[in-house]
Amino acid sequence: MARRDQKRRTRQSPESQPLRQYTTYSPGLKRPRHQTLTESGDQPAKKGFGKILVRILLILVLLILIVGIVIAVWDARNISSASQKMFGSGSIFDLLSTSGARTTDTGRINILLVGYSVDDPGHPAANLTDSIILMSIKPSDNTGYMLSIPRDLYVAIPGYGYGKINEAYQDGGTGLLEQIVQADFGQPINYYALIDYAAVKDTVNALGGITVSIKSTDPRGLFDPNISPADGGPLKLANGPQELDGQTALNLTRARGDPCGCGQVAYGFAQSDFDRTQHQRQVLTAIKDKLNWKLVLNPWKNGEILQAIATNVKTDIKATEIRSVFGAFNSVPNSKMQSLSLRDLNGHNYLAGYTTLYGQSALVPADGVGDYSSIQAAISQLSQ
Repeated sequence: MARRDQKRRTRQSPESQPLRQYTTYSPGLKRPRHQTLTESGDQPAKKGFGKILVRILLILVLLILIVGIVIAVWDARNISSASQKMFGSGSIFDLLSTSGARTTDTGRINILLVGYSVDDPGHPAANLTDSIILMSIKPSDNTGYMLSIPRDLYVAIPGYGYGKINEAYQDGGTGLLEQIVQADFGQPINYYALIDYAAVKDTVNALGGITVSIKSTDPRGLFDPNISPADGGPLKLANGPQELDGQTALNLTRARGDPCGCGQVAYGFAQSDFDRTQHQRQVLTAIKDKLNWKLVLNPWKNGEILQAIATNVKTDIKATEIRSVFGAFNSVPNSKMQSLSLRDLNGHNYLAGYTTLYGQSALVPADGVGDYSSIQAAISQLSQ
């Protein structure tokens, strides 16, 4: 008997009994609510929290995908619209082409950048080129240089005789200008970009401004009273880093401190047009510095930039080549993009003053009118 009682007690021990299920009834309910009570009573709550967390993560992933798709579609529309305006083709597939850029025999990409003021009909000599820059890029080592060609350089213009190089575009367009640069500087031109000056103002504004370091020999910085108040003038900038909006950046690329006859005296432009070309290269470098991949994430801003460029730039770069050309340009760090002038190329001045038959002041090679042998040798050394 004692043994049976012991077995019965053992079977009825709470530790050995299975978990019981209690049924609770709530008034007004037709069916009972069942709830299993366990020692780990918070387990169902943990499982519920895990499900909520998974749902939240799924929603976040879905939102990110939707935002990514919206940005991608918006970017594609921006690019297609600008491409149609600039290249005559809005095909995204053309822009994604892996066609290589045209290069010289030494593997360089030479682009003739030509700035003019056709956007400003009231600007004196609007059809003359205010800026001519030979930009040469070497994709193999991500280096390059920008060489300013003085607008007052006295050259032989085929079919027109001698004249200042800034007259060549007016006489025969970019084709004639390319022909002269190739002949006199000994460098083949792969592409040209004809840049309306409005591109500078619109692009800088779209970028939210640029930073340029003013390094005038005058301790006061730069002052040019020739810029009219209607254009945000006169131009006045202190030495050191300066934040520029689009209009001020444009004014800097145009200013050279000429006498104005207005009772005010310019300062900070000791080399006149050479200072201006230096500032043009600075502004171009500053724009390049802000053109980066992050703009892909801001279709509103990159749309403005693309339209500013497409509206104000004409080029013979094909849509299928632009990816290679821009990729090579963007791969050159600012520290490896040399800013050069014939006035001080490798510490040597390759230019001399000259007075034309019509009494105009001009510039010619230091070796004499039409003798570009030393200039070609210096540039050839740069272009190895």
